[in-house]
Amino acid sequence: MEWFDTWGLSLIVFLPLVGALLLMLLPREQEESHKWISLITTAIVLVLSVVAAANFDYGAAKSFQYEVNESWISAIGAYYHVGIDGISLPLLVLSGFVTLLSVIYSWNHWEEPRNPRAFLALMLVLLTGMNGTFVALDLVLFFIFFELVLLPMYFMIGIWGDKSERELPVFGKTVSVRLYAAIKFFLFTLFGSAFMLLGFLALYFNSADSVARRTFDIPALIARAPELTMLPVAGWIFAGLFLGFAVKVPMFPFHTWLPDAHTAAPTVGSVLLAAILLKLGAYGFIRIAIPILPEQAKQWAPIIAILAVIGIIYGALACLAQTDMKRLIAFSSVGHMGFVMLGIATLTDVGINAAIIGMVAHGVITGLLFFLAGSMSHRYHTRDMGRLGGNQSLMPMLGGILAFTAMASLGLPGLAGFWGEFMSLLGAYNPLEGLSIGLFRTAMVIGAVGTVLTAGYLLWMLQKVNLGEPNAEWDGHEFHDVDKFEMAAWVPLIVTIIAIGVYPKIVFGATTDAVQALVQTAFGG
Repeated sequence: MEWFDTWGLSLIVFLPLVGALLLMLLPREQEESHKWISLITTAIVLVLSVVAAANFDYGAAKSFQYEVNESWISAIGAYYHVGIDGISLPLLVLSGFVTLLSVIYSWNHWEEPRNPRAFLALMLVLLTGMNGTFVALDLVLFFIFFELVLLPMYFMIGIWGDKSERELPVFGKTVSVRLYAAIKFFLFTLFGSAFMLLGFLALYFNSADSVARRTFDIPALIARAPELTMLPVAGWIFAGLFLGFAVKVPMFPFHTWLPDAHTAAPTVGSVLLAAILLKLGAYGFIRIAIPILPEQAKQWAPIIAILAVIGIIYGALACLAQTDMKRLIAFSSVGHMGFVMLGIATLTDVGINAAIIGMVAHGVITGLLFFLAGSMSHRYHTRDMGRLGGNQSLMPMLGGILAFTAMASLGLPGLAGFWGEFMSLLGAYNPLEGLSIGLFRTAMVIGAVGTVLTAGYLLWMLQKVNLGEPNAEWDGHEFHDVDKFEMAAWVPLIVTIIAIGVYPKIVFGATTDAVQALVQTAFGG
């Protein structure tokens, strides 16, 4: 498998791009060919990711493996440097896994104006951007992949999104929901990325005195962290990185694009947005901001913790105010990602491990919730929870899967959602030495209250949607329960939710050593 050590990651990143080009070369009418090419491409990418995981040296999970480091743009010292360690491996596998299931689900679920060729091509380009972000070890490469995901998602929302209209509160104009959401998503994330880019450039120019020694290389910058973190501008650099990553997470108060984007996006767009795209920001904190600027991470940790718990409580309360099922799930992501950021803010191996397993769990659980919300919307032609009552009696299988997924989302022990929230609170009890114990333990208590509120709004959603008698307007309607494509896409997610819940070492086996090494290198002790 020597060839895999050299070519494996590049294939995982760029094979989807080749698949997208193939799709665009075929006539638009050949829908079956488009579907099969997309399915085969994403299946190969997942198989390659599994091969990478199977051949990964877990005894050396703290080191980058399958590394390729070739000169790319010599004029600015940018390299094609890719590799994975125990932190990036689970997220890389998650990306291929969810995208394959999204292709399977899409087989007979197309939003208007259909056009499977363009939709699947965008999905494959998105996969290249997501995988590239998780393997990039050069800041220029990381930035390009990080930004690459913007365009496919923008077009997914803008073309296949919600076609209803809404009135802009300040301007009094009526606009299409999908265009409003797409533009808001694009501008918000681009705004954050501009500051992140400035941070990257500042790191490059301050990485060495001589031009020849300046670098965008992430491992090299981590090695120079003791000097970089003492720079007078280090606080400003961290602020720029914080803005870029916080918008992408999204953290409160930078989250306002998320509910609109999720609500307007087509089902698969919402799934990929929740399952993978939201993880890019949190991953950026762990991969770049914390290890390169550890002192600034300590200074910002209380702010991040405060914003995280505000996000947890705000997200939960906002959920209780929703009538749209999809919008409720969108706001729940703000709360769940709040737990992820609380774990990161503790700057401990327990907290950062919690953040990574929390990201994986949120990916599979909330991804499944958006699949379910999309299928229900497809059948009922509404997402209004006031009209969806009695779903359990109309579609027992779909209702049962919804109940299971809601239990996983509220953090029921034995299911995947439990570990991220539990360990995040555990990490907050005992944060990194030097951080305010009082503040973090207060955050822990508030976070614990958030878990109760989370259970409250998810049970309330179940009561509104699943239980009771069906609305009179559905009398005489025939509803088809889960079809074979939905089942094929959802069963692997259900199995994963149970597997991680019962045996979290599936994730921790890869992450623990890498996270401990990160904390040790950044903060010593």
